Amino acid sequence: MKVALFITCLADQFFAEAGVAAVRLLRHLGCTVTFPEGQTCCGQPAYNAGYWAEARQVAEHTLEVLEDAPYVVLPSGSCTTMLRAFYPELYRDQPRRFARAEALSRKTYELSEFIVKVLGVSRLGQGLSGRRIAYHHGCHALRELGIKQEPLTLLRNAGAEIVDWPAAEECCGFGGLFSVKLPEVALSMADRKLATLPQGQMDYLTSADGGCMLHLSGRIENRGLNLPVRPLASVLWEAAQR
Repeated sequence: MKVALFITCLADQFFAEAGVAAVRLLRHLGCTVTFPEGQTCCGQPAYNAGYWAEARQVAEHTLEVLEDAPYVVLPSGSCTTMLRAFYPELYRDQPRRFARAEALSRKTYELSEFIVKVLGVSRLGQGLSGRRIAYHHGCHALRELGIKQEPLTLLRNAGAEIVDWPAAEECCGFGGLFSVKLPEVALSMADRKLATLPQGQMDYLTSADGGCMLHLSGRIENRGLNLPVRPLASVLWEAAQR
């Protein structure tokens, strides 16, 4: 199966290991992975700021770059949502471009979702045996795409214990431009979420969204918590190691 990897800006700049892990994992599962070199930002910052004309310029380029890909896979729930849910919204009044956006939407998947729903794989290995993990559900993946059980299934089936975190589904406060415009509120939301972490040693916190990881890791460091933050793609690759 041929798959185009859309790496996303935050993975490119801050979580390169997530991109490497995604490629290794997909190849391990029998996929041929391509990397369309013309890919750029998906346009989500402009879209969130209300600059839809500028977002359409980026979207049109992305539609062109990914047009021939059989599947598009991203190590990010947020950017997956942009391509899958918000691109069609940008072109509601432009039938031809709307059809192209819909075509891209139908073949675009977040990594864990693709593994479970398209490849039909729910067990990667036992590489997480004995690991105690906190999982943060990013808002876009959870609320826009309905992705909840896929990452948890893959983690648990690899031997991990997912801690019972009351605020696992709460927004971390990042929210893209929200954390820039209202930093005090954003930081308070992250601190409140982290304050609900269960007691006991955890190996790490993981999530499918780079923005959330940046926000939470900053607050974790500020609060002096001994809790590494790792991209979901990297953890899933570890799961497949034995």
